[in-house]
Amino acid sequence: MGKLNFRVVIFALAFLFGVVFSIPSLVQSDSGKKITLGLDLQGGLHMLLGIKTQEAIESYIKSLASTAKFELDKKDIVIDNIQFNKKSVSFEVLDEDEVQNALKILQDTLKSDKVTANKNVITITLPDTEIEKVTQKAITQAVETIRNRLNQFGLAEPTVAKQGKDKILVEIPGIKSEEDKNRIKKLIAKTAHLQLMAVDEDRTSRAATMSPQEAKKYGDIILSDVKNPNEKYLLRAIPILDGSMLTDAKSVYDKNGQPMITFELNGEGAKIFAKFTEKAAPTRARLAIVLDNKVYSAPHINERIGGGRGQITGGFTINEANDIAIALRSGALLAPVFVMEERSIGPSLGKDSIIASSIALISGFALVFLFMIIYYGMAGFIADIALVANLFLIIAIMSLFGATLTLPGMAGIVLTVGMAVDANVIINERIRELLKEGKSVAKAIEDGYSNAFTAIWDANVTTLIASTLLFFYGTGAIKGFAVTMTIGILASMLTAILGTHGIYQMLLPKIKKDKLGFWFGIKGVK
Repeated sequence: MGKLNFRVVIFALAFLFGVVFSIPSLVQSDSGKKITLGLDLQGGLHMLLGIKTQEAIESYIKSLASTAKFELDKKDIVIDNIQFNKKSVSFEVLDEDEVQNALKILQDTLKSDKVTANKNVITITLPDTEIEKVTQKAITQAVETIRNRLNQFGLAEPTVAKQGKDKILVEIPGIKSEEDKNRIKKLIAKTAHLQLMAVDEDRTSRAATMSPQEAKKYGDIILSDVKNPNEKYLLRAIPILDGSMLTDAKSVYDKNGQPMITFELNGEGAKIFAKFTEKAAPTRARLAIVLDNKVYSAPHINERIGGGRGQITGGFTINEANDIAIALRSGALLAPVFVMEERSIGPSLGKDSIIASSIALISGFALVFLFMIIYYGMAGFIADIALVANLFLIIAIMSLFGATLTLPGMAGIVLTVGMAVDANVIINERIRELLKEGKSVAKAIEDGYSNAFTAIWDANVTTLIASTLLFFYGTGAIKGFAVTMTIGILASMLTAILGTHGIYQMLLPKIKKDKLGFWFGIKGVK
């Protein structure tokens, strides 16, 4: 037996690492990190969501109106009679002498082709091209926002992807109880649109009897209190600021031990908030905190509030406070989503898939294992040791990263087994050729690895590039396939090339020229 070399030491450590960190996944232990099974293997929740894009357009128009009012307020230009419709917002400038000045301010702030004036009425209209952009942005943002919410909720590898022109596919493995399903559906569907809106102090006492059409004439909207739907508020339709200026939100407990939500605004939001509260303080005007068109509180402003911090109270449970904080942190949906299709995938289907896939994996592994020994003798057995190490490494690395194993991922492992063996087939064939040419065993082994390396390297690198692209641009099952392929390729470079080379170097004194049939499966070489 030859001396230990660095290749064998690295291989042995990698093998030990693979075995140790694979155990929690193989025995499904509750302790230690382990692989998460995907939707197709353990069941879960499958949903197809639609999106109300028209509401995104209306929300965008409101944000333009809010920007316009803020810019005109800075110049002390007063506007009134605000009217919204599907593509535009219009308002009157009370001082006719300021109309041209207001028009120029808004044309400089917004795109000039959006803003027009007719006498003392200024109209901001969205072009069709911008409406399409807003629509597509709403869909793209919904995908990202829902994905962020589910990730912050602590769910493992949820699939969230755009499907078709205006639908979103959501797949969440491991969700089985009705309570969890309902909570997740609420979290996904929650628009989480935070607005700080001024109360119309002159008319709010009439809110209970006023119609929405009458409120609209004053540039107001009527919203209900979240705790008492019969209590109505008359609010200025243009919000002081909204959730787009939010930087953080947390669920905490108030001094009475009740859950509430605190939030922080960015620099621009803090500046607007401070300016409004400074103006409102002398009259103790109220500022309504509105979340998804419900008033959570409407406190009186007693003094200027700097720092851009606020809080939302509303008799929350701790789960509700946590979920709302998650929704606020991940960003408001530009447009509400609704469930078009929902179905639960039972764990029995996943169990059958695991059994079928395991049979395929074990059968394929056993056949490859036997073939290598029969055809290549001891060299085949050495390749099989590398193959076992490769499998343990794949499972260990996926466990450490908390990766999700899907059915295509298991197919990726089977394919990786074939690719890992293929590297040793190329090496063994090179060694055989050199031995038949009369080279010494030591020379044949070294040259065999040297000659085979380029072909193996090229094949693995090109496959690695393809699997990396699949991971970054694929979704769901495709990502699962790409993950196992990528890890398998990297592991095979360590086990099938470095590891087996080290074993040959260690066993070199034992390899005799007259026993090449035993060692490499060839006979008649002298």
